[in-house]
Amino acid sequence: MKKTGKKLLATLAVAAFGAVLAFGLVGCGGSASSSAASGDSSSAEASGSASSEAAASLETITVAAVPTPHAEILNDVVAPILEEQGYELVVKEFSDYVLPNTVTEEGEVDANYFQHLPYLENFNDEQGTHLVSVTAVHYEPFGLYAGKDKSVTSLDQLADGAKVAVPNDATNEARALLLLQDAGLIKLDSAAGLKATKADIVENPKNLDIIELEAAQTALSLADVDIAAINSNYALEAGLNVAKDAIVTESADSEAAKTYANLLVVKEGNEDNAGIKALAKALNSDEVRDYINNTYSGAVLPIF
Repeated sequence: MKKTGKKLLATLAVAAFGAVLAFGLVGCGGSASSSAASGDSSSAEASGSASSEAAASLETITVAAVPTPHAEILNDVVAPILEEQGYELVVKEFSDYVLPNTVTEEGEVDANYFQHLPYLENFNDEQGTHLVSVTAVHYEPFGLYAGKDKSVTSLDQLADGAKVAVPNDATNEARALLLLQDAGLIKLDSAAGLKATKADIVENPKNLDIIELEAAQTALSLADVDIAAINSNYALEAGLNVAKDAIVTESADSEAAKTYANLLVVKEGNEDNAGIKALAKALNSDEVRDYINNTYSGAVLPIF
């Protein structure tokens, strides 16, 4: 958490002073200029001082997030809640699943909001980072979507050798493969669990061609594959309706809903910061629950 900088304070103070002068010119004719000529600037100085004090009390909370739905939730609902409590929320948007964690670890942002626990734990293990969950907020059902042939409405229609796009990061690939397994398309080595890759496929009766792509690319690959396993946030960004367009999705009451809940994450040691606690409370508010339920048509489900 960082207090607003001196440069911003100075800018706000000048803006406040300018606003007072502008009011005088518009509302009082030439009286403002005559007061300035006589050296009577006490009211402007008092106003500038008050504005500076107000600005100084405002703390900035910076959060890294992917655009949909995370940044939308933060900007549309959480920011106004925090503003009433004296916090300014700044949301920095990223299109991938790596940089938000990197900038959180390095202290460039105070928190991030985009990932589930298996991804977080895997990232910490592989990158040596020290990131921890503060609270769970929502769950995004993973789905299988028809690709170049939009007439495909059932997985039974898939031809032998069909191309299937899946995310290539460790946890989301496993999640996609488990969904394919639940749909009866493949069978995985039982020991693979949440770390499964296509190398763990032990039965593939349709000879599916599993194509591993960066998660953000799965939705963009639909024109080139037969089906794609897509995270709901990227499905939303691509204009897909999870409830209407997905051939198969994870069940809302499944173990996946608990396992893959999206989290507010900070660097270890910052969990008890007052601003982070305020952010977590706002993310678990009735306002956020209502916004999610009214906005995303089942593609995002609150879990608090």
